[in-house]
Amino acid sequence: MKRRFGGGVAQPEGSVRRSQVVTTYGPGSMVDLLDEAVLIGGLDSWYYPKDEPIPAIDESRLRDAIAERFRKLGRELSIEDGFRSPPVSQDSEPTKYNGIRSLEFPRWFVCQNCHGLEGRVSADAKHFCEHKNKHDDAVVPVRFVAACKRGHVDDFPWNFFVHAVNGKDPCGGPSLSLHEGKTGDFSEIEVRCACGEKARLNTHLALPCSGQRPWLGRDGREECPEEIRLTVRTASNSYFPQVMSALSIPDPANELREKVRPLMEVLGDATLEDLPVFRKGSKVKAAIGEYSDVDVLAALQSLRDNTPLVQGSLRSAEFTRFMSSAREVSGDLPSIGDEFFARTYAPKDGLPNGLTKLVLAHKLREVAALIGFTRLEPASPDLQGEYDLGVKTAALGLRTKWLPATEMLGEGVFIAFDEGVIRAWEERDVVVKRTEKLQAGFADWVKTLTIDDERPPPAFPGARFYMLHSLSHLLMSAISLECGYAASAIRERIYCAPATDEKPMAAILLSTGSPGSGGTLGGLVEQGRRIREHLQRAFDMGRLCSNDPVCSTHSPKADRAERFLEGAACHGCLFVSESSCERFNRNLDRALVVPSIGHPVELAFFSKRP
Repeated sequence: MKRRFGGGVAQPEGSVRRSQVVTTYGPGSMVDLLDEAVLIGGLDSWYYPKDEPIPAIDESRLRDAIAERFRKLGRELSIEDGFRSPPVSQDSEPTKYNGIRSLEFPRWFVCQNCHGLEGRVSADAKHFCEHKNKHDDAVVPVRFVAACKRGHVDDFPWNFFVHAVNGKDPCGGPSLSLHEGKTGDFSEIEVRCACGEKARLNTHLALPCSGQRPWLGRDGREECPEEIRLTVRTASNSYFPQVMSALSIPDPANELREKVRPLMEVLGDATLEDLPVFRKGSKVKAAIGEYSDVDVLAALQSLRDNTPLVQGSLRSAEFTRFMSSAREVSGDLPSIGDEFFARTYAPKDGLPNGLTKLVLAHKLREVAALIGFTRLEPASPDLQGEYDLGVKTAALGLRTKWLPATEMLGEGVFIAFDEGVIRAWEERDVVVKRTEKLQAGFADWVKTLTIDDERPPPAFPGARFYMLHSLSHLLMSAISLECGYAASAIRERIYCAPATDEKPMAAILLSTGSPGSGGTLGGLVEQGRRIREHLQRAFDMGRLCSNDPVCSTHSPKADRAERFLEGAACHGCLFVSESSCERFNRNLDRALVVPSIGHPVELAFFSKRP
């Protein structure tokens, strides 16, 4: 974080956790300090100690999936060093070769006494306050900046704006002031110049984007055809991180690749015809004896071309692995070095109607990587949790071939639903009609986005996803009351694919864990054994909201509040901590899960208490 150096002592002005640098405060994000504001620098300005190894994070499935998408855009992700943990700052002995650099942004400040609006020309420059008739430090960063949907950000052109609105040329030596009115309402904010010109910020003025990417340094600027928008630097739409994650599950293809790697000098030129000859060697036989010739050659070709072994969609592979988990038996415990250990649990009283499998994951490792970000408009992931990387995704660095990542060790409960029961529910007339309303609201939301050939519109996730997502939120709230973890510490992972998909999915993974932690204590896993009790509690919690009937009868179609992505959902019933939700509390409707006021009972997946 930004520091001031004086008298030989470095005083930190703020700090963030390393895991936050992969999400909320990644490269290009704006952060408020005690009395200043900074912009987090890009990956080219991240420095690691020279005498220590780079803190690399390995997760081949996630790396290969991202590398494949990068390749289509002409970008490259290192196979050997694709993910790194953010550097650890040394507060006691800071140097310019360690940590993440940030820069002062915005460069315009407002005096709290005289309302003077000035651009800072140097770090030592002081504002002359007309109110006190002396130089004064009572200035704060202006809370408005200019941004565009391609991620560019720059200081708002205050001098140009206040004069151009009135058809005048900018003053050569302007003396500007910013007046926010008595209530602070946006419509009352006015910019004034000593020459007599003034303009309110709600005045529309089409200004071209400068294409500035200050977090990337002097070479960061690029041409941009967009128009700028005035935005509050700390607004929720000023930074939308795009994070992709994957669970570390056994992957035979990449295990083979790692076994073949030491044999490249021997097998480098092997073909399908002569590979059986090479297999006669004891060293080769011991390494690849159990694999087919076709698989071995695929791994060899991947190493020759320095390309990843793409093994399909991330969540489909995880879903398959969970569904094939062995049955739990007494004395079967995970080893110390295991990253994934999951066993199928069969309750004595059976599973509730609609569920087909319950898996207790005693050990989970999840790796999350920041691949880019957007401003003003979020980019929605698909049902596999993957992003369509296009021109709207802002870059994290100019010359780097790696991405910031974090790993979380923990535990979880996997709940799979019976595909036949899900399909029968989806085909009910009331569910079809409700789906049409949700889809109409989704279409209204899409109209608020800027859609063009470079960025196709996001796809409607379907009633199945709304139901699974809503039930996930209800279960997180219900389980947190018993498991010993705060509700914000439990996270969801939705496995959803429509009935028309080659591999339909309907499952929920609730997990907990924290970056840098050695794991958890089993509290969540133990609650999985009582899934019926928690489903019953979730059922009771979801039936009535403190905001009913307003909440339950809310229609996403043409909603004046622009809540286009929610059915019966609000802060009183379904909304949870954003650190727990994959979709920022969107695509929710409890009427699809439990009977709700104003809706027929048949609409709910659980029409009666489980």
